[in-house]
Amino acid sequence: MRTTLVLYVLLVLLAVCLPWLGLYPVFLMRLLCFAMFACAYNLLLGFGRMLSFGHAAFFGFSAYVTSWLVTAHGAGPATAVLCGLLVAALLGAVFGGLAIRRRGIYFAMITLALGQLVYFVCLEAPFTGGENGLQGVPRGRLLGFLPLKSDLVLYYVVLAVFVAVFLFIRRVVHSPFGQVLKAIRENEPRATSLGYEINRYKLLAFVLSATLAGLAGSMKSLVFQLASLTDVHWTMSGDVVLMTLLGGLGTVFGPVVGAFLVIAMQNYLAPFGQWVLVIQGAIFVACVLTFRRGVIGELAHRLRIRL
Repeated sequence: MRTTLVLYVLLVLLAVCLPWLGLYPVFLMRLLCFAMFACAYNLLLGFGRMLSFGHAAFFGFSAYVTSWLVTAHGAGPATAVLCGLLVAALLGAVFGGLAIRRRGIYFAMITLALGQLVYFVCLEAPFTGGENGLQGVPRGRLLGFLPLKSDLVLYYVVLAVFVAVFLFIRRVVHSPFGQVLKAIRENEPRATSLGYEINRYKLLAFVLSATLAGLAGSMKSLVFQLASLTDVHWTMSGDVVLMTLLGGLGTVFGPVVGAFLVIAMQNYLAPFGQWVLVIQGAIFVACVLTFRRGVIGELAHRLRIRL
């Protein structure tokens, strides 16, 4: 426990110093936003064993809501992000209420269908800008005095939000609710026989995951000053599944590493053009064969520590 705490503190201190070590703040913010998205998704898949192919709906639609409020109505960034988060929670409650009635591949297909429904709404709705999306989203001032136009200031805001989300998820996982969720994951009939209303726990996990995914999408829209159809496309859901599996399913820190690996490859392998997918595929196959529990999952297993 103490070793894990020291490691987290050192990582936070490193993250604080990274912009001063020559790394581009916008790239770092992209890493943090997708790490937040992956951590939110891991709460659903890693601890609830619910495979969703529609999580991009919460990520992307919140980005649209935040961008639209800031652009068309002059809302402050805090208000716009909060509204995006609330919309994601409502969507999560509706989608979760429909999806948790089924299990396995049927659950996955329902979430995929609902996610595609949101995609076509974003394509056709008048406030989303269609195929062009919402561009030139002003960052504004946080709480009236923090100028988010500065990449450095916005980086520390995004970092603070990410740390808060990470600690919140860690607390949820180790709470009585998290323990029941793990019990449902391991043996659902036994959890039912113990008197737990498993659908209620699943729905709450789904809504929490959707809400935090929406927060990640809202922050991403401010970072890049853009909300586009890419954010709500099913391939975005595939990316976050990959991040979670690559880092370590069911580990708290695994999705962060998985997001770092995927985003870093997308960024630094871009000069290879169409060969990027081939290179990524080879790397992923090597990781799956070498780290069957994911990178962090395998490391934690060998060192016998919780990450």
